[in-house]
Amino acid sequence: MIKKIIPQKKLNDFQQLLSQSHKIVITTHLSPDGDAIGSSLAMEKVLNTLGKDARIIIPDMMNHSLTWLPGAKEIIVYTRYEEFAERLISEADLIICLDFNSLKRIDRLSKFVGEAKAPKVMIDHHLDPEDFTAVQFSYPQMSSTCCLLFNVLCGLELAEYIDRDVATCIYAGMMTDTGNFTYNDSDPDIYVIIAELVRRGIHKDEIYRRIVNVHSLSSLQLNGYAISQKLECMEDIHSAIITLNKKELKEYTYCKGDTEGLVNIPLSIPGIWVSAYLREEATYIKVSMRSLGDIAVNKICEELFGGGGHKNAAGGDFHGSIEECAELLKKKLREDPPRMDPNLQKRF
Repeated sequence: MIKKIIPQKKLNDFQQLLSQSHKIVITTHLSPDGDAIGSSLAMEKVLNTLGKDARIIIPDMMNHSLTWLPGAKEIIVYTRYEEFAERLISEADLIICLDFNSLKRIDRLSKFVGEAKAPKVMIDHHLDPEDFTAVQFSYPQMSSTCCLLFNVLCGLELAEYIDRDVATCIYAGMMTDTGNFTYNDSDPDIYVIIAELVRRGIHKDEIYRRIVNVHSLSSLQLNGYAISQKLECMEDIHSAIITLNKKELKEYTYCKGDTEGLVNIPLSIPGIWVSAYLREEATYIKVSMRSLGDIAVNKICEELFGGGGHKNAAGGDFHGSIEECAELLKKKLREDPPRMDPNLQKRF
């Protein structure tokens, strides 16, 4: 399975860089999700076991639902430790870029990573990767970066270093980037990997519970408010939009991750094929979109919000008011209504 996916030359090139390096920085994208954090932690743990000095630097805070993952409390958040993070990047002799395909996706870290003299390695599954790395493992057909990382580690003959902690982080990333294995999950090799992770001792039901089914009271109240008061259904174009502004988020003491999964809920309504969730951040609007069947929301996010992602799960950013963002999206959906293959409609 491994050698069919990844050319041996790429594995050899990566192996050579690893053998020559000691101070390694691992970084991932802004607003890191389960795949970004899971792959970073798994990579760090394997490298540290090999005797390397590996550190993870992320652009901003992760969702609090991920902070229990093994090693997560040691992650360096750039917005909290700017000088320290910049020094680590400048001193690194190897930089591993996980779950992002463009330097702009690491926000203010892009300047320092881009200017760093250390060679860079990309392990990612998004379309259209930029050419800023010495070695590039770019496989958009993979369901998650964690799935790809498992293949890379096995290809490097490092499978023995995938212990229960590493396996837990990999499974968390695979699970969250497929919507708990509800989309982008048709490749049978995914389940071969899951079987291997279970053999290494993961508690997959516990991982699901801690990431998906643990909520604060304020988080439940915020989600209830969003569904009851802010959900706008447009049945004629099979679409729904939820918007939350800064005032509303503050009222419910919003913490990062409190609305994780909210964008999926409107898709449970019969006849709704596209769902969007717009959240007002300090200086921009965060857009998340989901869809059913063959409807590609990544194209909408690329066109309108400079983002992208998977066909059925994508996102991006909008610089302007939340009202302007919502109107722009509604206009797009009305001008080009979602269309689904009639044979697929029977399933939804």
